[in-house]
Amino acid sequence: MHSAADRFLRCPYHAKVMNTLDATSSKTASSGAGSVVKVDMASLSEAPQGDLRVLHADAHLLVLDKPAGLLCVPGRGDDKQDCLARRAQQLYPDALVVHRLDMATSGLWVMARGAAAQRRLSHAFATRAVRKRYVAVVAGLPVDAQAADTSWRSIDLPLIVDWPQRPRSKVDPVHGKPSLTRWRLMSSDGRHARLELEPHTGRSHQLRVHLQAIGCPIVGDTLYASADVAASAGRLLLHASAITVPHPASDMPMHFESPPPF
Repeated sequence: MHSAADRFLRCPYHAKVMNTLDATSSKTASSGAGSVVKVDMASLSEAPQGDLRVLHADAHLLVLDKPAGLLCVPGRGDDKQDCLARRAQQLYPDALVVHRLDMATSGLWVMARGAAAQRRLSHAFATRAVRKRYVAVVAGLPVDAQAADTSWRSIDLPLIVDWPQRPRSKVDPVHGKPSLTRWRLMSSDGRHARLELEPHTGRSHQLRVHLQAIGCPIVGDTLYASADVAASAGRLLLHASAITVPHPASDMPMHFESPPPF
């Protein structure tokens, strides 16, 4: 028999999804901002399902759905050479990296096609012209959260890399860099809460450290949660669920969504 917490962790997250894997031809969808996102389905036939999930591909931009446990870029050592970037480059040799997700995090990941697109997208990320949202399941409930209140709140705590304990980061009021995360409550069962998160800065492990700092570590987090919270899920329950990015050729806002698999 599954516990109430188990059922809660698997509850569906209802969102607008462009499910390219079920389609057989090109598909056009309007975003909330009025832009048009054209999803090229033809490329999916080239990529084995489960190996590379392509949500969008055009001459300048790739949007991929990263599984948890896969690196974005190669790490150190022969056992860390398989990564999403290399898988993408097997199909799109001109695909270049513009940002990263933690290995343990799943969800939307953007790549540029060609050096010019990489420069434009890198600039968009650096100037915070890209908007990202995540969904996380955390242990406990933020102290100022109420079940009927889904308004946005903020965590404003400066962060710095914890060099003696790399790759961890930590809150440091003196030396830390300004770091801001907005969050809102989606649901709660008393023991766990499902939160929507919007980082306004992009510090290393920002969401994970900010949530741990307010007493609500992410379930499955082996770096920042207690041993029992880390062991209560088979993966980090953090998913990059939405992104709005200016197209590197037209500057038109492109919006993509992906539902969490938990």
